[in-house]
Amino acid sequence: MIPVFQPAARPIKAVLNLAALAHNVARARALAGPARVFGVVKANAYGHGLTRVLPALAAADGLALLELEAAIYLRALGWRKPILLLEGFFDPRELDAIAEHHLSIVVHHDAQVDALARFDIERRLDVFVKVNTGMNRLGFPASRLAHVVTRLRALGCVRTLTLMTHLASADEADGIAEPLALFRTIADGMDLPVSIANSAGVFRYHEIGGDVVRPGIMLYGSSPFATEAGTAAKLQLKAVMSLKSRIIAVQHVERGKRVGYGGAHRVERGSRIGIVACGYADGYPRHAPTGTPVLVDGHRAPITGRVSMDMIAVDLTALPGSGEGAEVELWGARLPVDEVAAAAGTISYELLCGVTQRVPFEVTGLDPEAPAAA
Repeated sequence: MIPVFQPAARPIKAVLNLAALAHNVARARALAGPARVFGVVKANAYGHGLTRVLPALAAADGLALLELEAAIYLRALGWRKPILLLEGFFDPRELDAIAEHHLSIVVHHDAQVDALARFDIERRLDVFVKVNTGMNRLGFPASRLAHVVTRLRALGCVRTLTLMTHLASADEADGIAEPLALFRTIADGMDLPVSIANSAGVFRYHEIGGDVVRPGIMLYGSSPFATEAGTAAKLQLKAVMSLKSRIIAVQHVERGKRVGYGGAHRVERGSRIGIVACGYADGYPRHAPTGTPVLVDGHRAPITGRVSMDMIAVDLTALPGSGEGAEVELWGARLPVDEVAAAAGTISYELLCGVTQRVPFEVTGLDPEAPAAA
């Protein structure tokens, strides 16, 4: 007989504030004017969990992601608004399921157009045609777009067409002029709706425009900009995920002694070192250096030494009132994930997507059982 265990008492958890997510959706809508808002939920809603976040996305006009199985799952959860597959289909055999579940697709290369030309089905598809305006990842070159649109317009399985691009540097002051001019030159005269703006583009909507915007990272409370002027707080975004744990032990380390694997950090004074129940096996970045901030009982403290699989060492010397059992926020509502990511030499996307399965999630702010938008 397999024994039944109670949930682990290890104190780490990720707390999701769905009210914050709903606020960020409303922020995107307010900034995007008349455009439809398709919330991007790829990579399991940037690590937050599709099932968990869906109630907070009810005000979005549609959702966008990569994974066909996740799109079908969203339909099973009750989402009836549009769902856009951002890379379209990877195999023509997926088209039956795409049509059955009323999914929209991005088309970005000739093989997809050829497959659609062979696809015989009564239920027609909404197609977004991707244009390469300088990212040089996916999309048709400007010189071939007219030919591709003409082919797609002639196909019986295509219901609507939308022109789409992805701006490589929408987060930079001078990063949109050239690709946007190219896209507008292409789009002018085709009389088709367009989709251009990602999260950075949503904040620059009046410059970029478009009929459909695709906010991603901003929905989860992280800034798409790297400058101090573009922090999440200044953009009126609210953190959705707070990664929390507690101090599980305290070590008193003499001056000159080392902390952690490889003795990577030598203390310069007698120090109180708190051990936090969180490590790279939970998704905290192993490469975060000494000095990366955490909050202990609401006060800043630096990590010290190498991040271990299951633990992080934090210097508590300046916090004599904090010891075993003290609450630690690794990132979240009070410590921006963008700041932690910058200290670790990465981006918030990686941290949020990297929280591992062994971390339990707690949902607050809205009813997680609330029905999905019809």
